[in-house]
Amino acid sequence: MTGKYPADLPEQVSRALREDIGTGDVTAQLIGAEAVIRGRVLCREAAVICGTAWVEETFRQLEPRVRVLWRSGDGVPVGPDTLLCEIEGPARAILTGERTALNFLQLLSGTATTTARYVQAVAGTGCRILDTRKTIPGLRSAQKYAVRCGGGQNHRMGLYDRVLIKENHIAAAGSIPAAVAAARAMAPGLLVEVEAEDLEEFAAALAAHCDVIMLDDFALEHMHRAVALNRAALRPASLEASGGVSLERIRAIAATGVDSISVGSLTKHVQAVDLSLRLFQQ
Repeated sequence: MTGKYPADLPEQVSRALREDIGTGDVTAQLIGAEAVIRGRVLCREAAVICGTAWVEETFRQLEPRVRVLWRSGDGVPVGPDTLLCEIEGPARAILTGERTALNFLQLLSGTATTTARYVQAVAGTGCRILDTRKTIPGLRSAQKYAVRCGGGQNHRMGLYDRVLIKENHIAAAGSIPAAVAAARAMAPGLLVEVEAEDLEEFAAALAAHCDVIMLDDFALEHMHRAVALNRAALRPASLEASGGVSLERIRAIAATGVDSISVGSLTKHVQAVDLSLRLFQQ
């Protein structure tokens, strides 16, 4: 289940089109205004597709007569050389929009594909894969949608929808209990999460009854210890592992019993999916 499209999707597309077109697509003017073309978008590698709505919005904003017929959809895994969609309509609009459309599709499919690999790596453990705020500026909601398409789940969207108390917040507040108490008083309706850098800070966060404790760069043996202490507590917290996470290591992290693992590379280290658009005149 991917959920609704981001509310700012049209804005993302219009911004990308303005950036690319500027004062006008001079090369597209070489083509007759009445010319009509067709095309096919192929995926050249195994991937999880994401970004179909961004493709459609690109051509909707340029020329509503452009039609996109999808053979695949968001969240669907495909193999190499899979036909994703067929495009038909006025040649100038398709030529102008092809790069913007493919940029969104390759980027978001790359995020969904990477997420799916991490989700598969922890399959059967009950551990959830979360994203972070390490996103491409201006495309956070799009990338977080792509994470959901890949089977992951979203952490906080920004600085406004969860209290996440880190090292500097603790230093400014004076202690973990003081920071948690202030958070409860200031934002009683929000989850309160504390980042712990060692078992001593973990114990303090657990005693402060925060909702989530982030185990930041914990060694595996310390994660096991934190999980055991948490399970024995009267008011256990949800445990999130973070830092030093890789695809090779993530199964071992999940096996410690943590509830979730946040992975910045889902959205930070983007490897675009290899796509191909081939156009031909009717």
